[in-house]
Amino acid sequence: MRRLALAMAASILPFAALAQEQEAPPNIIVIMGDDIGWSNIGVYNQGIMAGRTPNLDRMANEGMRFTDYYAEASCTAGRANFITGELPIRTGMTTVGQAGAAIGLPAEAVTIAQALNGMGYATGQFGKNHLGDLNEFLPTVHGFDEFFGYLYHLDAMEDPAHPNYPQDLLDVVGPRNMIHSWATETDDQTVQPRWGKVGKQRIEDAGTLYPERMETVDEEIRDKTLAFIDKARAEDKPFFVWLNPTRMHVITHLSDKYEGMRNSQNGWSIQEAGMAQLDDIVGSVM
Repeated sequence: MRRLALAMAASILPFAALAQEQEAPPNIIVIMGDDIGWSNIGVYNQGIMAGRTPNLDRMANEGMRFTDYYAEASCTAGRANFITGELPIRTGMTTVGQAGAAIGLPAEAVTIAQALNGMGYATGQFGKNHLGDLNEFLPTVHGFDEFFGYLYHLDAMEDPAHPNYPQDLLDVVGPRNMIHSWATETDDQTVQPRWGKVGKQRIEDAGTLYPERMETVDEEIRDKTLAFIDKARAEDKPFFVWLNPTRMHVITHLSDKYEGMRNSQNGWSIQEAGMAQLDDIVGSVM
């Protein structure tokens, strides 16, 4: 009997240690790039490509590297799949969202942010969303405490900056500006033209995202992310951050710093230079 008791005690100890470890919930940062292939990241291409991604490579070398995965074919479907854990056919998020469309993340879809928010996490989303641009679809009514970012592909955001864009149609079919929003307890009954009822959130227009701003908007997104993390730490709260930088979207614009990295010796294209910027952003956050 004593041996059995000792054996039982020994078997309980690992669980007790595990329980102690779980008393402090882990902080979670998910970084989702745009239009990135496996060959764009050094640890995967093994040096056969021109670019360099030391921060991403370090994460892989010090953590875990996956070599097989399944992904949805479009941006909207893939992001909806991730944040809800559901197949897009269940949420209706099967195609790329367009400006003003009545298609977006449905109210009944439970997000990772909602689940973690209910467990005491501070939840923030920064960068690309693409899950609907009406107020009812914004991240801050789907479990996120704060959102700063944009709601479509970059080419849709820059369309109004083109000289042949019909400006008289901008407020009719044009893209919504960047958004900075926060979840609130107050149900704001204000109805905004095109975007609908505000609801339980505070929304600020964060301005247009035209080519010039695209050069450095990832640094804006990074700074908002770091401010959110600092705030969560100051409040002693675990945090969940979903960071969605613009890089390396097929339509993009580089700042002089990263454009200057391209030369005849290294043979870098806009892809390698843009990935260098993404790698720097990741290094700053991690």
